[in-house]
Amino acid sequence: MNIDESTLKNIIAEVVRELSRSGGEEAPATGTTAVMTASKLGLRDVGEASRGTSSKEVVIGLTPAFGDQQVQTILGIPHSDVLREVCAGIEEEGMAYRLIKVLKTSDVGFVAHEAAKLSGSGIGIGIQSKGTTVIHQRDLPPLSNLELFSQAPLLDLETFRAIGKNAALYAKGDSPQPVPVRNDQMARPKYQAIAALLHIKETQHVKPNAKSRELTAQV
Repeated sequence: MNIDESTLKNIIAEVVRELSRSGGEEAPATGTTAVMTASKLGLRDVGEASRGTSSKEVVIGLTPAFGDQQVQTILGIPHSDVLREVCAGIEEEGMAYRLIKVLKTSDVGFVAHEAAKLSGSGIGIGIQSKGTTVIHQRDLPPLSNLELFSQAPLLDLETFRAIGKNAALYAKGDSPQPVPVRNDQMARPKYQAIAALLHIKETQHVKPNAKSRELTAQV
């Protein structure tokens, strides 16, 4: 994604407008702010999420806007493709996945920790709508984790598959090598404004006292 100076100014202006809002109706996305053109996921709420009992499962926790209000990452990768690769990585290691949506926070670290707490294996993955991802373990403090993928613009489908694979390996009791990620010092300044905007829009859908929900999806 290449952002010219004019587009960047428009994004920054919208970030400022969003920050000045005080809980009103969400403003519609504009053509300069990552219009969501990918088709929506077929996510279906099947009830309140409970703690699993199978040691062979990895729980994938999604942030509040994932798959409906937002449907692609900051790079424009459809959420359906992201989930497909993460799930495939888990299944390649002979493990199972379960999907939940965490509504009480948009912080991907806390989403991943909630997923880990509800996972029968104690291992969970948190995925933010813009793509930031965390592998977490139930017994770790919320602000600690097994692996953090903080630069969403550097996460491609191959990386998401490897994340699923590593989470499954942790669930099996292994100690895999961390998933390698590309390093680009320009990624943060290049995407900072649009990342802030996407996070603000995600946070508008947080319901602080809501319980996490069990989901099914066509992945």
